[in-house]
Amino acid sequence: MWLPLLGLLLGLALGLLTDMQIPVVYQNYLSIAVLAALDTLLGGIRAQLQGVYDDKVFVTGFFFNVLLAAGLAFLGVHLGVDLYLAAIFAFGVRLFQNIAVIRRILLAKWDAHKNTAKNK
Repeated sequence: MWLPLLGLLLGLALGLLTDMQIPVVYQNYLSIAVLAALDTLLGGIRAQLQGVYDDKVFVTGFFFNVLLAAGLAFLGVHLGVDLYLAAIFAFGVRLFQNIAVIRRILLAKWDAHKNTAKNK
């Protein structure tokens, strides 16, 4: 569980402490890569809460998702088709699904904790 959070904190710190400008031509690629990374991060949190988290699956999924999304955007640019919209849609749907499952798990744990405290 600490690996995704450490990566998120490190990325936020680097982003806030540096004055790095992304060229306009790469903004679509970066936005899709960030969306894919957020999807993987929330998937890792969901897996941890469900008790099935695996570091290898998380790391390989992270790089595969980012490379696949950027590859779709790159291919779309060269074909003249907005393929990045497919990646945005797919990762957006998965983001909201992961957030919904995380919310349900946390609410169930909170209710269970509240019930055990009430019974004592």
